[in-house]
Order: sequence, then structure tokens, then C-alpha cells
Amino acid sequence: MFYVYRLQSLKHPERSYIGFSADLKQRVKDHNAGKNKYTSPFKPWKLVFYAAFEDEQRARDFEKYLKTGSGIALGNKRLW
Repeated sequence: MFYVYRLQSLKHPERSYIGFSADLKQRVKDHNAGKNKYTSPFKPWKLVFYAAFEDEQRARDFEKYLKTGSGIALGNKRLW
């Protein structure tokens, strides 16, 4: 399975991060361990949304979409 996820910073609730991973549990652990340059200043993170896909390209396309204006609007209105 391939996952698209959204994290929210517990220390800075206005900060969020949308990402992609084939191993969601490990990826969240990596974010909280400071292994990502962008997310490390805002740790700890909590997982607030994820979607699972069988097809990697569909997951990557959905992640890319969620980072667009209409994807952000969809997320804010329907997903989180």
C-alpha cells in the first residue's frame, strides 16, 4: 500500500505537512525524530489524516493535488 498523509505540529498547530510514503508508521516516526529538514523545527507531529492507495502513481498524484489551491480547499472542507 501507498499512503498520502497530513501531519499537524503539536507545538505549532498552524503548521501542517502533506506527504507520501509506502511505510506510514515509520515515516511519522522519522518526522518526529527530526529526520526531515522541513518538519524538524516544528516537531512533535501528530497524524491527522491518511489515505491508502494500491497504486503508487495514484497516491503520488493525490499528494500533488492536495498541495494545489483546489486540493487545499478540498482538504479544509472535507478531509480535515
